[in-house]
Amino acid sequence: MRIDLAPEFQGTPEGQEAAAIVRKCVHCGFCTATCPTYQLLGDELDGPRGRIYLIKEMLEGAPVTRDTQLHLDRCLTCRNCESTCPSGVQYGHLVDIGRQVVERKVQRPAAERAKRWALKAGLTSPLFGPAMALGRAVRPLLPALLKDKVPAGSAGARARFWPTRSHPRKVLLLLGCVQPAMMPGINSATARVLDAAGIQTLVADDAGCCGAIRSHLGDAEGGLADMRRNIDAWWPLVDGLTSEGTVEAIVMNASGCGVTVKDYGHALRHDPDYAEKARRVSALTKDLSELLPALVAPLKPKLRKQRAATRLAFHPPCTLQHGQQLRGDVERCLGELGFEVRLAVADDHLCCGSAGTYSVLQPELAHRLRDRKLEQLAPLQAQAIVSANIGCIQHLQGGTNTPVRHWVEVLDEALA
Repeated sequence: MRIDLAPEFQGTPEGQEAAAIVRKCVHCGFCTATCPTYQLLGDELDGPRGRIYLIKEMLEGAPVTRDTQLHLDRCLTCRNCESTCPSGVQYGHLVDIGRQVVERKVQRPAAERAKRWALKAGLTSPLFGPAMALGRAVRPLLPALLKDKVPAGSAGARARFWPTRSHPRKVLLLLGCVQPAMMPGINSATARVLDAAGIQTLVADDAGCCGAIRSHLGDAEGGLADMRRNIDAWWPLVDGLTSEGTVEAIVMNASGCGVTVKDYGHALRHDPDYAEKARRVSALTKDLSELLPALVAPLKPKLRKQRAATRLAFHPPCTLQHGQQLRGDVERCLGELGFEVRLAVADDHLCCGSAGTYSVLQPELAHRLRDRKLEQLAPLQAQAIVSANIGCIQHLQGGTNTPVRHWVEVLDEALA
C-alpha cells in the first residue's frame, strides 16, 4: 500500500515506522476474516484493513475526527490479524502509533478523559490493593459492571505462602500491578511450582506495571517511564550485581505483561541510555509456559495420584497465541502431567473481550465476545477453565459459575 507522509511526520521515528508497516499491507483482507470486532459489527473500519487505511490517511494529512478515534478505540489489539497476515504487517505497532497521533489531535469528552485517567492512575497505584479489599467487602452492593471486576472471596493462607529455599537456578518474576491485589495466588503458585522443580523465584521490589496500561490508554511517555523503572529495578539481577547472582530469565505469568516486556527493546530503541538494557531485558523475558516443557520431568513424580478437577478447558489468551506466538505448550504439557485438557476448537483463536482495560471502556462489545467464548467452552463440560492472563481469567469468571483459574494454580494444587 502506497503512503505519502504529511510534512509533520516526515523524518520522524513514528512516521518512518508507520510508513514501513503500511507499505507491507497488500489489502488482501485475510485479517478481516479473523477480526473479532469486524465479526460483531460488520464495518470495514472496525477491522484491521479499514483501521490501517484510517491511519494511512491520518499520516498523509487528512483531518482526524472523533470517528477515527472511535474506530481505533474499538480495536482490541488482540493481534489475531498478525497471525493471519501473509505479508507480516506489524499491526500492533501501527495501531499504537495511530492512537498516539489521535490522542494529540482529538480531545475526548470530559467524562471519557476522567475514566481513562482513573484507569491508568488507579490500576497502577499503591492504593489499588486497599481499594480492592474495600470492593470485596461491599461486593454485593456494587453495580454489575464493577462486580465483574472484583473477585469473590479473599485470598487464603496458601496465596500468601512463598517458598524460602535457595536454588542455584534463579529467575525474576514480575508480580504485576493488579495481580497481587486481585489474585495473589497466581504469583505464589508460580513460585511454589518453580521451587518444586529446583528454581528459585526472586522479585524486584521497585518493579511495577509493565507499561501496557498507560501505553494502551494513549499515554506513551507514561508507558515508557514504567518500562525504564522496571529495567532499573531488574538490572542488578540481570547484570549479576547482587549477592543473589544472575537470573536466567525474567518470567511473566500474565501473558499481557509478557508481550509488553518482550517489546521493551523496540519501545526504547531510540533511548541512548536504555536501548541496550531494554534489548537484553526483552531477550531474557519468557512467559511461564515457555519454562513448562522443562518442568514436566521434575514435577511428574511429585504430583498427587488422586486430584480433583483434572478435566480442564484451556482458553489461550490473545497476548500468548498472537502477541507472543506461543501455542500448544500449556495443553500438551498439562496432558503429559495427567490432566485432560480440551480446547474450543471452533473459536480458540478469538479474543474473549478482556483486552486489558477494554472490558471497562467497551463493555458492550467485551461482554458479547465473552458470552460467545463461554458458549464455545460450555460443551467441553470442564470442571475448570484455565488461562494464562489475569485479565482473561477475571473477565471470563464474570460470566460463568465454572471456576476460571490460571493453569499454574491448578498445577500447584496437584503437587504433593
